[in-house]
Amino acid sequence: MTDVAAFDFDGTLTDGGSVLDFLTAVGGPTRVAAATAALAPRLAHGALAGGSAADGTKEQLFERVLAGQDLARVEEVSERFARHHLSRHLRPDVRERFDAHRSRGDRVVIVSASPEVYVRVVGQLLGADGVVATRLAVDDTGALTGRYEGANCRGEEKLHRLRAWMEADGVVPDRLWAYGNSRGDLRMLGAADVGVNVGRLGRLGRLRDYSGLAGAPLPA
Repeated sequence: MTDVAAFDFDGTLTDGGSVLDFLTAVGGPTRVAAATAALAPRLAHGALAGGSAADGTKEQLFERVLAGQDLARVEEVSERFARHHLSRHLRPDVRERFDAHRSRGDRVVIVSASPEVYVRVVGQLLGADGVVATRLAVDDTGALTGRYEGANCRGEEKLHRLRAWMEADGVVPDRLWAYGNSRGDLRMLGAADVGVNVGRLGRLGRLRDYSGLAGAPLPA
């Protein structure tokens, strides 16, 4: 039996978000503060509306902070950032479930809307079989443009990219497990055989129709 276990990153494997801290690590606090202040109304609207509004505003924030940054330097920063972030924010209960899937031989993949440049490092540190995340575009000089390469990896795109990863990896799972915490994970959990809500809001959150970690079946 081959199962696939897909884990969201921010708020699922870890407490809270990582993007602003990553942008600060790359661009510095002053640049990030100026960018968030300039985009404050759009960021607020995107947080409420979600969907394409959130995707577009996030990309605008990336452009203001990341455009022109040398990819090699960003990769060096990402290595340090991933280690530091995990040391402070990894959720032991979800990590235990992550490791339970690995121990039984399941294919474990992290599926995240956060930038692949550091989520890839997280995957290596945790021993994931794969990472699917938002790719950042790079120009001919080796600098980031600040724009996405492809689409922001949330919602329907998460499910599309997860399926593409399984196909490329040659995996036809007996069961698909999915762990998430927010509305951006709804499509992935909805397509899974076992969808698990690890959000802190529990029955008040958007994933309330899915079992929490304590009530979900154990991989066995």
